[in-house]
Amino acid sequence: MEENKTPLAHGFDVAAIRAAAANLDDGAVTDGYQADREAVIAMLNDALATELVCVLRYKRHYFTVSGPGNGQARAEFLEHATQEQEHADWLAERIVQLNGSPNFNPATLTARSHAEYDDSDNVGAMVRANLIAERVAIESYRQMIVAIGDKDPTTRDLLVRIMAVEEEHADDMHDLMPA
Repeated sequence: MEENKTPLAHGFDVAAIRAAAANLDDGAVTDGYQADREAVIAMLNDALATELVCVLRYKRHYFTVSGPGNGQARAEFLEHATQEQEHADWLAERIVQLNGSPNFNPATLTARSHAEYDDSDNVGAMVRANLIAERVAIESYRQMIVAIGDKDPTTRDLLVRIMAVEEEHADDMHDLMPA
């Protein structure tokens, strides 16, 4: 064994790992990062736009739904808006970790979003629009997860976690669909 290498029990070259880690310019992105960082950042920015449009749609529905018997829908809209905002925050944080810049530009938000905004006035149309948007988000996240594969496990895990909540949202909206 060479004298300048200090392997761990599993055969890792600790000296090489330490030398590579000394490059501080890239923050959390190490030499071992295997994904196309710019492509992942672009994907995450589109997901960020989608989450922000979903926040706005759910907030509008929360504030405008009215009528007797719509309390459950109203509560779901508010809960989902809060969770979609949390997703947006997580995505923005990951973009920054990858040395990118989160795109919050309102002028291009709807064009970059996978889901559409909705300004329906009745609860049935609101629920339908939200269910469609959740299904769009689920499929978008599924495709992003496949595209990333094992090249960026941190981003992949984040997208899996968000997709699981989007699936819960879809179930909630499906349960609220008028008969």
